[in-house]
Amino acid sequence: MAGVRRDRGVEVGDVAIEARSEREEPEGDEARPAGRKGKRGRPAWLELPLLAAIALVMAFLIKTFLLQAFLIPSGSMQNTLQQDDRVLVDKLTPWFGAEPDRGEVVVFRDPGDWLAGRPVAEPNAAQKFLSFIGLMPAAGEQHLIKRVIGVAGDTVECKGSGPLKVNGKPLDEPYVFAGNTPCSTDGPGQFKVTVPSGHLWVMGDHRQSSLDSRYHQSDPRGGMVPLTDVVGRAVVVAWPVSHWDTLPVPDTFDQPNLTPTN
Repeated sequence: MAGVRRDRGVEVGDVAIEARSEREEPEGDEARPAGRKGKRGRPAWLELPLLAAIALVMAFLIKTFLLQAFLIPSGSMQNTLQQDDRVLVDKLTPWFGAEPDRGEVVVFRDPGDWLAGRPVAEPNAAQKFLSFIGLMPAAGEQHLIKRVIGVAGDTVECKGSGPLKVNGKPLDEPYVFAGNTPCSTDGPGQFKVTVPSGHLWVMGDHRQSSLDSRYHQSDPRGGMVPLTDVVGRAVVVAWPVSHWDTLPVPDTFDQPNLTPTN
């Protein structure tokens, strides 16, 4: 009987060892030669294009609904923005019904041949594709960037060299290019306008080098920019790194009683 028990003990022990061996065998990917297939049985050469396609779709969705990069083509917003800076434009906020406010820097589509006659470098096919999906800044061929000065109902006025007034309140504008006056003393630079509903009055920070709302008062909209043409608000200077900065609303637009009461 003792021998029988020993034999059974060996048999039980062998079964236990065999069971452990089965559990310790590699399963799934570990049982296949490394590098042959992915986790779900797809070859690696199929997974790489799939990941690239997903990345492209994500870049396109971000560019369409969240943020888009734009290239600054001129010096009309100096010294806030320099030529060839890249800015990131918030495109998400307008989806929730928010409208541009005074002091914001906005990118907008050309509202009526403002860019007519200006030479524009034609991008090649690769640049167009990368810009379309958001992996390259939009060169701004048909876009402009300016600061919002007046919104619907505001009266904006320039007399002499300034200061610029909104609803009778003078603005302290430290962002105006050094050596420029807030108001230009040429014909279009002297004005008093009231912004209609659904529109903006915009001006460049480089006042004596910006063909902004002032210089398009003879067009059908009187120099106003329709809200429907606004792409979004520029929030960050992203490139070059040495120019990195945020683009907040200046304090002068927070002064009391700036909004008209009627």
